[in-house]
Amino acid sequence: MSHTRNWKLAPMDVLSASPVVPVMVVEEIQQAVPLAQALVAGGIRILEITLRSDAATEAISVISRHVPDALVGAGTVLNGNDLRKVIDSGATFAISPGITSSLLGAANNGPIPLIPGVSTVSELMRGMELEYRHFKFFPAEPAGGIVMLKSIAGPFPHIKFCPTGGISESNFLDYLALENVACVGGLWIVPKGLIKRGAWDQITALAAETVKSASISSRTP
Repeated sequence: MSHTRNWKLAPMDVLSASPVVPVMVVEEIQQAVPLAQALVAGGIRILEITLRSDAATEAISVISRHVPDALVGAGTVLNGNDLRKVIDSGATFAISPGITSSLLGAANNGPIPLIPGVSTVSELMRGMELEYRHFKFFPAEPAGGIVMLKSIAGPFPHIKFCPTGGISESNFLDYLALENVACVGGLWIVPKGLIKRGAWDQITALAAETVKSASISSRTP
C-alpha cells in the first residue's frame, strides 16, 4: 500500500532535532516566546506545544513567527479538526497520544508530519499499514517502559520511537541508550514553577545540562 505525502519535513527530521522534546503547556501567551527562546538557547530546538490550554494554538503561531531557530509543533492532537487548527497556526509537525484511522488519513493528506502515539504492538502494526515508521510511545512507563521497547525492537527493528510519559531526568538517558529510541519527551525541562516565575535563565541552564548529558552518554561505550 503506497501513500503519497507532501510533508515538508520527514518524521525523522523532527525526532532527530533534539534528544529531548519538551512537552510545553503554555498557560499565558506572554510566556510563549521567552520560553521558546530559553529552550533554543539551551540547545533544544524541537518544541511540542500541547493542546491542553486555551493559549496553545496562539502560542504555536507566535513562536513560529518570532523564534525562527525553533521547530515548533503541536501535541495532544486528537483528530482531523485539531490537525487543521495547528496547521493553520504554523505548526511544523503534530504529535498524537493515540492512533485512529481517520487521524492518520488526515495527516497523510496534510503538509506536516504526524508522530502518532502507540502503546501496543497492535496499534503499531495499524500505523505500519499506512506506512508510518516513527511513533510516540505513550504512556511510556505505564505501558512497559524500557522492557517493552526492547521487546518491540526484535520484530520491528526499523521502527523509531519518542517515548513520553513518566520520563524524567532520572531515567531519560536509559531510554536514549536504546537503538529504537530517537528522542524522549518530557515535562521536567519545562517546570511549571520556573515558567510561572519567568525564570528563563534557569530553563536555559536546565536545557543545556540535559543536552550535555545526552551528548556525553551517546559517546560512552
